[in-house]
Amino acid sequence: MGDEKNSEKDFEKEKKKKIEKEPEKQTKKAPKPKKRKKKGKAGFLFILLILLAVIGAGVYLLIPSKNRVSHNQYFGLEDDNQYGLIVNSEIVDITNGAPFEENGVWYLPFSTLYYEISDAFYYDGLALLYTDPLQTYSAAPGESFYTDSDGIKYTLTYQPCYFKDGSLCIALDYLKLMDYSYYTVDDTMKSIWVFNDWSEQPRASLLKDTKARTQAGIKNDIVASLATDDVVTVLEQGASWSRVQTQTGLVGYVQNKMLGEIKEEAKAVPDGRPLPKYTNIAMDEMVVMGWHQVFSESGYSQLDDIISTAKGMNVICPTWFTIKDNDGNIQNLGEKKYVTKAHKAGLQVWVMLDDINISTDGLQVFGTTSHRKTLITAVIDAVKELGADGINLDVETIKSDVGPSYIQFIRELSAACRKEKLVLSVDNYSPMPHTAFYDRTQQGQVVDYVVVMAYDEHYVKGPEAGSTSSLAFVKQSAERTIAEVPKEKVIVGLPFYSRLWCETPAESESDKTDNSQVFVDNSDGAYDSKNNKYLLSSKGVSMEGENNIIREHDLSLTWLDDVGQFYTEYEENGSWYRLWVEDENSMDLKMQAACSYEPGGVAFFKLNMENKETWSIIRKYTDK
Repeated sequence: MGDEKNSEKDFEKEKKKKIEKEPEKQTKKAPKPKKRKKKGKAGFLFILLILLAVIGAGVYLLIPSKNRVSHNQYFGLEDDNQYGLIVNSEIVDITNGAPFEENGVWYLPFSTLYYEISDAFYYDGLALLYTDPLQTYSAAPGESFYTDSDGIKYTLTYQPCYFKDGSLCIALDYLKLMDYSYYTVDDTMKSIWVFNDWSEQPRASLLKDTKARTQAGIKNDIVASLATDDVVTVLEQGASWSRVQTQTGLVGYVQNKMLGEIKEEAKAVPDGRPLPKYTNIAMDEMVVMGWHQVFSESGYSQLDDIISTAKGMNVICPTWFTIKDNDGNIQNLGEKKYVTKAHKAGLQVWVMLDDINISTDGLQVFGTTSHRKTLITAVIDAVKELGADGINLDVETIKSDVGPSYIQFIRELSAACRKEKLVLSVDNYSPMPHTAFYDRTQQGQVVDYVVVMAYDEHYVKGPEAGSTSSLAFVKQSAERTIAEVPKEKVIVGLPFYSRLWCETPAESESDKTDNSQVFVDNSDGAYDSKNNKYLLSSKGVSMEGENNIIREHDLSLTWLDDVGQFYTEYEENGSWYRLWVEDENSMDLKMQAACSYEPGGVAFFKLNMENKETWSIIRKYTDK
């Protein structure tokens, strides 16, 4: 019994110890859930912060920038006081001289005006000249007036031009008066906008107040603040934003939803003046002109034969006038009876004025105002005396430095022809970079017809023998000219002749036997020749002359698809002779190509070198 009591007591003690230990175990396990609870709160806060950051970023992206672009940034200028220049819709380079204000009048250096705004002004060393459709206006530097061709004086409240630091500067008000190049000044943005494009352009009124920005997107800097109903010119449309020009000339981007209906509209001339019109004389039918080259007399004795052969020709161009000296006097081979007979045959007569007299200096003739005036007066008087219908200007010997003076001569001659109702056509080389100074674009604005001479592809004293006028050359000549001149004003000139080329092996210049030869070192194989070094010469050959050569040497012909001509060659006395044949076959292809561009006409050099079959080919394309 005693042992049982002791055992019971021991059991109770053990039980009590066990019960006392249980809470201790529970106390140790309890913190674990608390730790998990703290980790959950931290994660929630982290996610909340991310959400707030995303929302904040989204809100930021939706808030438009209030930053305004500085005039220095917009125009790329370093000088805070320098005004930027916009011409039509383009920011222009003012390294040639910046606009500036003098006594309340805005001026531009002549070089900036000429290269960036209008090359219609011409400075002859004494006066600034500007020619409109009928008059030439002259302003002397430092004077407050200008005069017209009739000597009438017009007084101004400012100097149209003056010299500043050795540079000729032109008043923008005079630019506006002469050239219809208007301008606005934005003092806030320090910009001057000159505009002279009166063509129809897409324009729209704004539906709400908005901002024009430097790029598409509301976070870009502000260029200008715009108001409801402001009219903008739409320069480029995008999916959501469009590039526009404001009424002060600044260019920026606005949202498409801000634009009203876009319509094609022309800008109105601010002061309501009518724009000058360069009226031109155009024939009711396609011009089909033949050059009649003469050297010592009018060519009257040949006229009957020409008329009987050239069926389909409607304009004849005798080469009667030549610039005789630097003062602008001319040599005249014309005869009135020639004109009378041509008129009776239904032909117009456009007399050629050329510069083949190599003793004359183009810069002296065209660069001196009094000499240009003498020349124009002499030509106009002679044409009127002869009763001819027009003038064909053929100037081929000038260099690039004479270009601006030559174009001024054309402007002045066109005004004189317009007054007298005479046709003015101007001959030009096939457009190439080295003949760009002939400025066919300006010619196309002021003359009646621009003639492209699609021949002499390979020329006298050139380094290589070849076609006078390949089919590709005709196409290139027409395409490049029409790119600069309205097609209805373009006349495509084609050849009635070819060249017989002679290549003679040689070692040096000293081997030349006459001045018609040119020594060619073809060691690098740059030219189409079987000789490494040779003397090259050529002579013009008529279509009948070609046939004589072919018969005399019993030659066979090879058709060249890429050139559009027959080709033949032969050797004689150690020389290699080559001939690219011009005949009715090549003429057919040339006429087809030329007429595909729908030009104002075609012309042919020169009469009496063709055969009768040629004219039937020509009529196939012109009698439509």
